[in-house]
Amino acid sequence: MNTAAPASASAPVSLTPIFVRLKLSLLRNGLKGSSKRKAAYFGALAFALAAAFLVTLGLALLRGNEHANAVVVLLAAVLALGWTFMPLFFPTGDETLDPSRLVMLPLRPRPLVRALLVSSLVGTGPLFTLCLAVGSAIALAHGAAGTVAAVLAVPLLLLGCVALARAVATANVRLLTSRKGRDLALLSGLVIAVGAQVVNFAGQRLFQTGGLERLEPAAEIVRWLPPASAIGMVDSASEGAYGTAAAQLAVTLAALALLLRSWERGLTKLMVTPDGSTIAAAKPKGPRGANAAGGARSWSLLPDDGRTGAVAQRTLRYIVRDPKTKSTWVSALVVGAIIPAANALQGTGSVYLVCFASGMLGVQMYNQFGQDGSAFWMVAQTLSSTRDAYRELRARALALALITVPYTALVTALTAALVGDWPGFAGALGLALALLGSMLCTGALASARFPYSIPTEGAFKNVAPGQGALAWMGIFGGLLSSALICAPLIALTVYLHVADHHSLTWILLPLGTAWGALATWAGLRLAAPTVARRLPEILLAVSKG
Repeated sequence: MNTAAPASASAPVSLTPIFVRLKLSLLRNGLKGSSKRKAAYFGALAFALAAAFLVTLGLALLRGNEHANAVVVLLAAVLALGWTFMPLFFPTGDETLDPSRLVMLPLRPRPLVRALLVSSLVGTGPLFTLCLAVGSAIALAHGAAGTVAAVLAVPLLLLGCVALARAVATANVRLLTSRKGRDLALLSGLVIAVGAQVVNFAGQRLFQTGGLERLEPAAEIVRWLPPASAIGMVDSASEGAYGTAAAQLAVTLAALALLLRSWERGLTKLMVTPDGSTIAAAKPKGPRGANAAGGARSWSLLPDDGRTGAVAQRTLRYIVRDPKTKSTWVSALVVGAIIPAANALQGTGSVYLVCFASGMLGVQMYNQFGQDGSAFWMVAQTLSSTRDAYRELRARALALALITVPYTALVTALTAALVGDWPGFAGALGLALALLGSMLCTGALASARFPYSIPTEGAFKNVAPGQGALAWMGIFGGLLSSALICAPLIALTVYLHVADHHSLTWILLPLGTAWGALATWAGLRLAAPTVARRLPEILLAVSKG
C-alpha cells in the first residue's frame, strides 16, 4: 500500500510556474484564429527585437568613451521612469494578471508577489529592457570586478523596473478602474507631449553648449538613485572604487526590497478592502432644465434628416462622456497643438508642421465601431442597405469634422503667428485639410475591414488582448496610405517652394479643401458596401472586450 501519495498531494503548490504558464497561454491563445493578428504580433515583435539590437549595439559602441557612464546611467533612469508612469498613462499592461481579479482566490500576498513578478518578465517590454541593460553593462564593464558587477546589475535593473511598474499599478488599480480615475488619463497627452518637448529642447541645448560633458553633474546624482544605481555600481567597480560599488549595490538591494514590501502591502490592502466603485452616489441632483435647454439648442444645429444628426450627436456625446474616447481626443488635441508651437518657439518650426495636428486628429476616425462595443448590434439593426451604411459613416465623419476642421485652422493660425509666416498660412491649411480628408478616407476603410474591440472594464487596455499590435500597425499603415493619397498636393507644395513661387501657395487652400472632401467622399463610398456586407463580422470583432 502506497502511503506517499497523500503526503505529496497535500504539499503546497508553487504559484510561480502556474502564473508563467498562464502568461504564456494568454499570449498563445491571443493569437489563435486570426492570421492578421499573428502577422501583426510577430511584426511588432520583430520590430522590437530589431530596435533592441540597435540600442544594445549603440550602447556597446560607447565602451571606452569618457562620457559613457553619464549617458548610460541617465538612460537607465529614464527607462525606470518609463516603467513607472507608462502603465498609468498608456493601457498596455496585461489586464488578465490584474490583482483585483484574484481577490476571491485563497492566495497569500507574498507567493502572489513572486508569481506576478516572474510572470511579468515574460513579454516584449521586459525583453527590450533586458537588451538595454546588457548593452549598458557592456559599455561600462572593465576588468574582473566590473564584469562581476555587470552580471549583478543586469537582473537588478530589470527586476527593479518591473517591480516598480507593478507596485505603482497595484497601488492605483482601484483609482484607475473607476470612471473618475480613468479620466486622469486625460493628462497623459499633456504630460507626454510636454515631456517630449522638454527632452527635445534639452537635447538641442546640450549639443550647442558643451556636448555630453554637460550630463556629468546630473549623472553623479542619478547614479545613487535606484534602479539606475545598479548601472552606477558597474562603473564604480570598473574604476576600482569597490567601496562605492558596494554602497550602490546595497542601495539597489534595499530599494528593491522596500519596493517588493510596498507591493505586498498594496496587494494585502487590495484583497481585504471592499470595492465601493459600484455603489451609486446618493447625492441629490440639481435642476438641469437650463442646461438641457442649452444643449437642445446646440444639437438643433446638426442636420435633421433622420440619421445624420442623431448619429453625429451620439458620436459627439461619446467624445464628451466616454473616458477612453475622451482621453484619446484630449491627448490628440494637446499633442497636435504643442508640437508645432514648441518647434516654432525653438526657432526650428514651420507653418507646415500643422499637418502633424491634422494627422493626430485624423487617427480618431479609425476603428469607429470599436467604441460602440457590444452595443454595435443596435446600430447593425438599423443598417439594412449600403445607403444606410454610407449615411452612418458620413454622420460619424461629420462629427469629427465639426471638431477637427476649426481646430486645424486655429493651430495653423497660431503656428503662422509664432513663426511669422502669414503668407504660408493658406498653403499650410490647405495641405493640412487634404491630409485630414485622406485620413477620414482611410479611417472609414480601416473601420470596415479591420475593426477591433476596446475593453470596457479596466484602465490597462484600450485594445482587446492580442489586438494591440494590429491596432498600432493599422494606424501607421493609415498614415502612410494617407500620405500617398496626398502625394500630388505634397509634390505641388514642394514645387512651388523650390521654384520660388511662394505667392502662388494660396491655391493650395481651395485645392486642399476640395481634395480632402473628395477623398473623404470616396472613402465613405468604398467603405459602405463592406460595412453593410460584414455586419456580423464587425459585431463579433468589436464585442470581444
